[in-house]
Amino acid sequence: MGIIGQLILAYVAVLGFGLIINIPHQALNVAGWIGTLTWGGYLIVQAFDGGVVFGSLIGSLGIGVLSSVAAHYKKMPAIIFNIPSLVSFVPGSQAYQMVRNFALGQYRQAVGFTLQVIMITGAIALGFLLAELLNRLIAFCMLQWRRAHME
Repeated sequence: MGIIGQLILAYVAVLGFGLIINIPHQALNVAGWIGTLTWGGYLIVQAFDGGVVFGSLIGSLGIGVLSSVAAHYKKMPAIIFNIPSLVSFVPGSQAYQMVRNFALGQYRQAVGFTLQVIMITGAIALGFLLAELLNRLIAFCMLQWRRAHME
């Protein structure tokens, strides 16, 4: 599938998941665009042989930062944008292969998929942590800039 097709499907996936978990309709389009942009970042990392783990880190970092911006703009909690945008990054196929190989008794392959799932989910968590640190740094810098210009 081409890049444009993947981006369109990322947008549709975020919209569909947002409808399933019943986020406010005002947030659906913005969440869709956050999911699409971050999936685009993931694809760029893949194009430069960055790997699935680094791509997931970059994608979740983007989700965290863009969700914070959208939350401020829309005056809604950031988690409304985080959760549906994250659906494309969940390592579902690796988790399926892990369980399948354990069930078939192919333990070496199962352990390999287990490590992939652990690394991807760890990268997603680290990306959100870094995004929160970056958001707080930006807020601190903006506060300092305002204080400097008021004096």
